[in-house]
Amino acid sequence: MAYYAGVDLGATNVRAAVADDEGDVVSVHRRDTPGGPTGIAVTEAVLECLRRACATAEVAPDRLRAVGIGSIGPLDLAAGAVENPANLPDAVDRIPLTGPVGELVDSDRVYLHNDTVAGVIGQRFYSDRNPDDMVYLTISSGIGAGVCVDGQVLSGWDGNAGEVGHMVVDPQGRRTCGCGRDGHWEAYCSGENVPEYARLLAEDVADSDTDLPLDSPAFSAVDVFEAAGDDAFADHVVDQLAHWNALGVANVAQAYAPLVVYVGGAVALNNEALVVDPIRERIDELVFNNVPDVQLTTLGDDVVLKGAIASALTGGTGDRNRSSS
Repeated sequence: MAYYAGVDLGATNVRAAVADDEGDVVSVHRRDTPGGPTGIAVTEAVLECLRRACATAEVAPDRLRAVGIGSIGPLDLAAGAVENPANLPDAVDRIPLTGPVGELVDSDRVYLHNDTVAGVIGQRFYSDRNPDDMVYLTISSGIGAGVCVDGQVLSGWDGNAGEVGHMVVDPQGRRTCGCGRDGHWEAYCSGENVPEYARLLAEDVADSDTDLPLDSPAFSAVDVFEAAGDDAFADHVVDQLAHWNALGVANVAQAYAPLVVYVGGAVALNNEALVVDPIRERIDELVFNNVPDVQLTTLGDDVVLKGAIASALTGGTGDRNRSSS
């Protein structure tokens, strides 16, 4: 029996899984992502998760044929590392990955991807249709996409293709993104930015009578979605989010002509009727041609981890016809 491993490195959690040669998961280990003191601490957390997942599966690390990694970015693919991750403390400036993981498993078959690129690899590999033209879109604390065109997963020269959350959707630029630029999709619709966007919309509405705790430091996107249907202002916010999300998906559809767009991430997974359904309803009016099928990801929270496993199985491509063995 051949064994492979996948790693999902996020800003909050690290998960590692061991899988057999069919892609079926044998064991998983999870722990919190350390906030420092340096990036080496994060590297050590990844190695710990891999060791423990291997121990549970009773598979020595050097028996793994390959390892795939889906990671927060930005990436330096040439160095096999994460550089200055936006959602970790500033002290975590560099996280070496492929080198240390390769030493642990005694193999150079370690494949590093941006997490959304891993997502499209996983969704494609585990999909019944295995389409050659598709997108995996995450709407979570940030927004990003993994793109596959003509059977080729797009990673970009530095591994950072698919940063669609930094597409300009609002030319007026009323919201400044966390990256410092104005009008980006992520500045309006990501989980981190929904509260500030709601506060901005409240300034526009003469009578924004609402029970939303707009002035509370704890006000969150969860509050907005939970109030929808009972609070007219929350409904207005959700409608505006739907507008920007539909524009963003339309831009992606026109750029890459996917047959299907799978949507994941915490915001979408927890609010399908309020986030994904409105995109489906509006996309036909916005796309000139090649209107895609918009679906919730079929892999749930495991889409990146499954993508990392699929990458290990297929030599980094997600193509079932290829193998890393």
